[in-house]
Amino acid sequence: MNKRAFKDSVYGELAKVTKAMSNPHRLEIIDLLAQGPFSVEDIANNTGMPIANASQHLQHLKAAKLVRITRNGNFMLYSLAGENVYQAWASLRELGMVYNNAVEKVVTDFRKGYGEMETVDIDTLAKLIEQNEVILLDVRPQEEYNRGHIHHAMSIPIATLEQQLKQLPKNKTFIAYCRGPFCVYADEAVALLHREGFQAKRMDGGFPDWMLKGLPITRVDKI
Repeated sequence: MNKRAFKDSVYGELAKVTKAMSNPHRLEIIDLLAQGPFSVEDIANNTGMPIANASQHLQHLKAAKLVRITRNGNFMLYSLAGENVYQAWASLRELGMVYNNAVEKVVTDFRKGYGEMETVDIDTLAKLIEQNEVILLDVRPQEEYNRGHIHHAMSIPIATLEQQLKQLPKNKTFIAYCRGPFCVYADEAVALLHREGFQAKRMDGGFPDWMLKGLPITRVDKI
């Protein structure tokens, strides 16, 4: 193989990976699968896509070796091929946030609908938790919390938060987190807590971003 053929081949193979990720639905699927394995039905439900469309996007990701399939009884579960798949997505997300002003504007404009919202970066949050200065709320579905969550976080899924407010102390600051910076569960949680007179902020990032930093986590279920 000559030099030109070598370069054409290696860049061509790498382009298959970027091509597989060059679709907004597939990026959302990668973001979701960072929480753990999901069936195609659950992926479709979480992303608002028909099952057939979700399955098609998953096949593109599988062909690029970005997802893998395991069997759980009668269900086929999809998961990321490795942690570095999420790292690649997180880097792409950060690149877009830094160099594409439209991305930040969309996020900022959306969050204005929830009122004033302060965020806390992951490194600062780790120190606040260590100093026992905040209460951390994981507002993802219970199943995702069980698969893995930030150490010391309480599980109160957004669907049940309003019913559990009476159990929460009002003399503490709450930090809500969910799947990632584009997940709206934490925004909804902070807005609800503010309306009810609580001090609340959201974590700037999600559970997978916390894991990427090698910070303490707890698992309830075995994946």
